[in-house]
Amino acid sequence: MTAPRQDPLRDPRFFADPYPTYDRLRESCPVQRIPTGSGGHQAYLITGHREAREAFTDPRLSKDTARFFADRPSNRDLHPAIARNMLASDPPAHSRHRRVATPLFTTGRVRALRPYITGVVEDLVAAWRPGTVVDLVAELAVPLPVTVVCELLGVPESDRSTLAGWSHDLFDATDTDRVDAASHRIGTYLTRLVDTARADSGDGALHSLLRDCDEGGLDRDETVSLAALLLVAGHETTTHFIGNAVLALLRHPEALQRLRRDPDLIPGALDELLRFDSPVSVATFRHSTEDLRVGGIDIPAGFPVLIAPGAANRDPAAFPDPHRLDLDRDAGGHLSFGHGIHRCPGAPLARAEAEIALRTLLSRFPNTRLALPEDSLPWRRTRLTRGLSTLPLALG
Repeated sequence: MTAPRQDPLRDPRFFADPYPTYDRLRESCPVQRIPTGSGGHQAYLITGHREAREAFTDPRLSKDTARFFADRPSNRDLHPAIARNMLASDPPAHSRHRRVATPLFTTGRVRALRPYITGVVEDLVAAWRPGTVVDLVAELAVPLPVTVVCELLGVPESDRSTLAGWSHDLFDATDTDRVDAASHRIGTYLTRLVDTARADSGDGALHSLLRDCDEGGLDRDETVSLAALLLVAGHETTTHFIGNAVLALLRHPEALQRLRRDPDLIPGALDELLRFDSPVSVATFRHSTEDLRVGGIDIPAGFPVLIAPGAANRDPAAFPDPHRLDLDRDAGGHLSFGHGIHRCPGAPLARAEAEIALRTLLSRFPNTRLALPEDSLPWRRTRLTRGLSTLPLALG
């Protein structure tokens, strides 16, 4: 195995189409050491499906970011609510957060939200007309999940677009100062929101969440961090889920026509759409707390480990002919929501939002097409998530 000399996930071509890079790395070795960034640091990258599932459940791969960086110099300045949330902790702290977060997204709760989600989608597309061009990202894929999660958090309507902008900045892989600044804006805002809610005796959605946090034993800072995670993770990945799914269908007319003819197939198609172009390209930070082996490869203690669901979902050993969108495929084993104790608790809500958005788009505008050539579509320059900056559609 020959390790890459430069970070393969920072090549400009990677952002437009990561799959040739993932294929090359996986074929070389599904677990390998790569350079990360430009400072001489290295990490282990996992691109195989079996190996990724194994790594997701290995307790020796810690998500406690603060523990890893405790004795390492860093010029980063993330707000604690962003740096120390549920995604950046291990049990037992993670377990306490998880017990509060999971009931928010039960099948029953999401089912009760469906009429509200449908109403949001209807409002967002009310002014759309056949023969015009809209940006699906800016006009539907961003505001839909933002509106829903802000409703759950009790964020005033006047503040929602501002919060969406800060969350967008948080995933800017090209500007760490911008990321850090956005984290403080979000953390400060949500701290004030939580403190204000605690000072009155209301009975809104945020007050319900605060009661859940109190009963779950979360303190003030942990409550703010959970709110921040719900806001950021709850909308950024869903935005890309919707955008990537629509683009995949437009690129595969037969699949698109099939769902147009029978919209009831959409819920069953979501797993294949998630597998085909995952909104999560590389999972959030992990590090080895002791020597271990993954996929037959030794990983020493003290190294960052990057698990790539975007690569694992295109592993031919798990999904034959993986670069083909196949709505008849059993894609339930995809890793777009993660696996194990850190599997995304908001997956049911994300699926509901994507399903309702797709149903509305396909029924209202059955002859919609791309308004730009495929090769000119702008992709976000971040390796954590995969999604478009804009998706111009000619409605029809």
